[in-house]
Amino acid sequence: MSRILIVEDEPKLASLETDYLHHAGFQTHCLSQGLEVVPWLKDNRVDLVLLDLMVPGRDGFDICRDIRSFSQVPIIIVTARVEEIDRLLGLEMGADDYICKPFSSREMVARVKAVLRRLQPHATNSVEQALRLHPQSFRVQYDDQEIELTVVEFQLLHALYQYPGRIFSRSRLMDLIYQDQRIVSDRTIDSHIKKLRKKLAELIPEKEVIHSVYGAGYRYDPQNFD
Repeated sequence: MSRILIVEDEPKLASLETDYLHHAGFQTHCLSQGLEVVPWLKDNRVDLVLLDLMVPGRDGFDICRDIRSFSQVPIIIVTARVEEIDRLLGLEMGADDYICKPFSSREMVARVKAVLRRLQPHATNSVEQALRLHPQSFRVQYDDQEIELTVVEFQLLHALYQYPGRIFSRSRLMDLIYQDQRIVSDRTIDSHIKKLRKKLAELIPEKEVIHSVYGAGYRYDPQNFD
C-alpha cells in the first residue's frame, strides 16, 4: 500500500485530502509545519509528497529543493499561486506535478495515481527496457536498430530518460544542456526537441516517448504512447 505525506497547514483541507486518499487505498501522514518536512523525510519512507507551497515556517520551494538533494520521491505541489512562473519554479525545483487551489479531491487523487503510475517500475516489454543510450558515441539503440544524435539532442534525451515521467521545464533543460550559461531562448530547446522526436520516430515508429506538457515543459514517458 502506497504511503503519501501530506504537507498542509489548513486542518480541514488536510483532513479532506486524508479521507479521499484513504478511500482510494493509500496510507497517509500529515505535517503542518515547513521546518518538519525534510527531517521527517530523512527518517521515514513515503511513495509521494503532496506539498503545499504556503506552509508556515519554511518556503515550499526551498523544501522541494532540499528534498531533491537527497531523495527522488515524487512531489506534487499544491498551491494557491496561479501564475505560470510559480508553477514553473516548482517544476524547476524538482516537482513532478502541481495542483492549483481550489481543486476537487477527486482530481487530487487522480493526479496522485497518475504520477505514481508514470514513475513506477516499467514492465519488461516497455520501450525503456529496449531503448539503450550509448554516451560515448551519442547513439541510441532500440532492439537491433540504431540512430545517431547530435551532442545536444543526446544530452536532452539523457536528461529526460533518467527520470521517466518527470516534467522538465524549458529553462531547467537549458541549465542542464548549456552549463556554460550561454544565452539561448525557449525556442532553441523546442527546436532541438522537435528534431529529437523526428529521429526517435524513425527508430520507434508510431510511438511517441517525449511528450509536451502544456505551459510546463517536456517529459519522457515510455509507458504512454498517446
